[in-house]
Amino acid sequence: MDVLRIADREFRSRLILGSAKYRSFQQMKRCHELAGAECVTVAVRRVNLTDRGKESLLDYIDRDKIFILPNTAGCYTSEEAVRTARLARDVGLSNWIKLEVIGDEKTLFPDNQGLLEATRILVKEGFVVLPYTNDDVVVARKLVDAGAAAVMPLGAPIGSGMGIRNPANLRILREMITTVPLVIDAGVGTASDAAIAMELGADAVLMNTGIAAAEDPERMALAMKLAIEAGRLACLAGRMEPKLYAAASSPLAGVVR
Repeated sequence: MDVLRIADREFRSRLILGSAKYRSFQQMKRCHELAGAECVTVAVRRVNLTDRGKESLLDYIDRDKIFILPNTAGCYTSEEAVRTARLARDVGLSNWIKLEVIGDEKTLFPDNQGLLEATRILVKEGFVVLPYTNDDVVVARKLVDAGAAAVMPLGAPIGSGMGIRNPANLRILREMITTVPLVIDAGVGTASDAAIAMELGADAVLMNTGIAAAEDPERMALAMKLAIEAGRLACLAGRMEPKLYAAASSPLAGVVR
C-alpha cells in the first residue's frame, strides 16, 4: 500500500487539513470526512483547551479516526513557539507539533533562525517536529540536521490561494531532501494546485483556506481529495517527455500515402 510515513506513524491519506475559517464546526467536520483526512492541524493558541464546559472544535474531531497535529500559529519568537508546543503536550493533545515561528506579520513568512532554534529545542525534548518553512534548500537541510521529522515549505503565502508559485524551488527541494517527507504547506487555492504539488513530488499537502473559504467547502474538500490522489498517481507513473513539435499518436510506419 502507498502510505505516507512520518516518524512512527503511517497515513493512507496524503491530504492534511486545517481546522480554521469554516462557517461552523459542523461544516468543518463534514469537510474533514469528505476529504478523507486522517491528520488535522489545530492552532493551540486559538482553541479552548481548559474549559470543557464550553464548545470546542476538538468536540468535532473524531480522534479515533483523525490524528490531531497541534500547531504554533501566531507565534513570533522561538520562545513563544516552544511554550505553545509544551502546552499542547501538557494538555494531552500530542507530542507532535507543526512548528510555526512567524517573522513578518504582513506576509506571514517564517523566521528561519527562530524556527531552527525552536526545532533543536523541541527535538531534544522528545517532540516530533514538522516545521513550516520557506522554499530554501539550505534552511531545509539545517532543519533535517536538527531532527525535523518532515520539511513543510510554502507553495505561496499562507491563506493567499495563489497556487504553486515556486515549482522550480520545490523540485530542487524534492531532489535534495530525501530522508524525511516533503509536505507542501500554504498557498493551495484549488484542486489543480494540489495536483501540481503532488506531481512535483511532494509527499503530502497541507491546506486550510483553500477549502474553508471556497463557495462550497464540502465540494472543494472532495475535489482536493481526488486531486491529491490523481497527482500522486501521475507522479508515480512518470509523465511523458515534453516535445516541441507534434508527434502522431498512431505509428506511421507502413502507411501508404
